[in-house]
Amino acid sequence: MNTLLPPRPSFKAQMHQARADAIVEAASRLLGEKGFETMTVDEVAAAVGIAKASLYKHFTGKDDLCAAAMVHVVERLQRFLDGLPCELSALQRLQALLRWSLELQLGDETQFLPHRNSALAQALRACDAYQASMQEVNTRILGWIAEAQAAGQLRREQPPDVILCALLARSADPMLAMLRERGYGHGQIIDWAMDACLGGLAPGPVAELA
Repeated sequence: MNTLLPPRPSFKAQMHQARADAIVEAASRLLGEKGFETMTVDEVAAAVGIAKASLYKHFTGKDDLCAAAMVHVVERLQRFLDGLPCELSALQRLQALLRWSLELQLGDETQFLPHRNSALAQALRACDAYQASMQEVNTRILGWIAEAQAAGQLRREQPPDVILCALLARSADPMLAMLRERGYGHGQIIDWAMDACLGGLAPGPVAELA
């Protein structure tokens, strides 16, 4: 049986998409380096090597651009979760997620969860693609939390939503920057942050970190 394949995009359409992808990549990087309030559309255009007018052919403004960049970041998170080995326990997957998000923050990369009171967070509330992606991520993590609680690896008296919020909040934790400014190494900071988070969620003695 012949299977009809979708028509291949034209060269012009491919170039249009490639430029849009480059803009989103640049915006994602600058968001991590400078933050939403400080980053400008001019800087993104300059990073890509295009005129600002060309950028506006893809995105209506800064909010639209940064929302697309955050969707890109969450898609990266989803790929990370997809790539976790199947043999890992639920707790080990949660530990891997926490370590990855802490490493992102210490590397000055865009965090997948912006500060709640930021202008970026307000813009993302109206972004359906971001909200849908984060909902999928939250559902998956809540499943792992329930598994870890059932196995006695996390405190069962804590609602899964509380543990989920405790884990996600670490992606915007000012403690990391404070410890870095005090001269501590990245590995040490991450270990302490993981212990401070997971230690309070573990039943009885602090769970050993993977």
